[in-house]
Amino acid sequence: MAHLFNRNVLLGVSGGIAAYKSAEVVRQLQELGADVRVIMTRGAREFITPLTLQALSGKPVHTELLDEDAEQGMGHIELARWADLLLLAPATADLMARLAAGRADDLLTTVALATPAPILLAPAMNQQMWRDPATITNAETLVQRGIKLVGPAEGQQACGDVGPGRMEQPEVICAAAAGLFQSGKLAGKRVVITAGPTREALDPVRYISNHSSGKMGYALAEAAVAAGARTTLVSGPVNLDVPEHVHCLKVESASDMLDACLPLLPDCDIFIACAAVADYRPAEVQPDKIKKGAEEINLRLVRNPDIVSAVAASEYRPFTVGFAAETRDLLTYARDKMRRKGLDMIVANDVSRQGIGFNSEDNEVTILSHHAEQALPRASKTTLAGQIIDAVASAAVRDTDAGLS
Repeated sequence: MAHLFNRNVLLGVSGGIAAYKSAEVVRQLQELGADVRVIMTRGAREFITPLTLQALSGKPVHTELLDEDAEQGMGHIELARWADLLLLAPATADLMARLAAGRADDLLTTVALATPAPILLAPAMNQQMWRDPATITNAETLVQRGIKLVGPAEGQQACGDVGPGRMEQPEVICAAAAGLFQSGKLAGKRVVITAGPTREALDPVRYISNHSSGKMGYALAEAAVAAGARTTLVSGPVNLDVPEHVHCLKVESASDMLDACLPLLPDCDIFIACAAVADYRPAEVQPDKIKKGAEEINLRLVRNPDIVSAVAASEYRPFTVGFAAETRDLLTYARDKMRRKGLDMIVANDVSRQGIGFNSEDNEVTILSHHAEQALPRASKTTLAGQIIDAVASAAVRDTDAGLS
């Protein structure tokens, strides 16, 4: 099914009566998964208010090229770079003429020149304007430059004429927009990934943790987005930027992570437990900093909740993937963990080896499932993440089709 998950669509609205349909275009783009921002020409604001499109898109509407606040950050260039698609609906005869001439006399035409993204036009004008040789030439020029057109449709027009020139219906326009992009293996799926370490407090200053950098989990989130998934990252404390199009929930302790994960399960198709969760936590957290004095102190630790086991046992159980970071007998321990915790798949890596595992840029893993064993040779975590997501997607689809998950 065509979709726009994880796509940035910049909608340009020009001044024609069909501008009223742009509100529905925004809504349907969002239903297909797109993040939508809007540019309006001065003419468009005579037909529909910026407030309407701002309320629907949830983002400020951009109207002026020389906006002092926006231009401090080169706003038109940022918009041009942000867009994965520039959709112009409605595209009036005047707008098409200015685009064909390479004009940059307002924000919309400037962004159209500056963006590397594909451009899709939905023409809308009087039937005689559409048939005029100048408009025909402009349309041909734009198509020769690689710009796509959807419509126009034929029918009754606002002026009373009948013929070609009506803007296509929003559902047709949005389907054409989605058709410009390839669908990934996880298109439309909802994926939750845990990443990074947890911190278990001893007192207000100190905590127990581990060496996890979160790099593998964050790379998996980026790969899931690339595969078309709606991706949520539940992350322990790390020094990494959240990948684009990923919703991130920041947590500290294992209990925090479990509390963040469980409410996500009713809408989760695939759960990947990549975080290095502390197995134990202090039985008591001291209210004040523990002072140095005695030669020895004793800490009583209690077990933390097992997040991936809780997910696998949930009534909303998604396809569940675990990670096994071991220092010896890698595959033996990994298979046992997969069996005990009721997982569909497990990714095993030897963290005792130099140059892979915690805090490294590379990794080397073996993927185990109930059907297969796949060794992935040493590569960057970004490369491995793509291979792991590909394996997860294939296995999840197979098991779903077989009624196993």
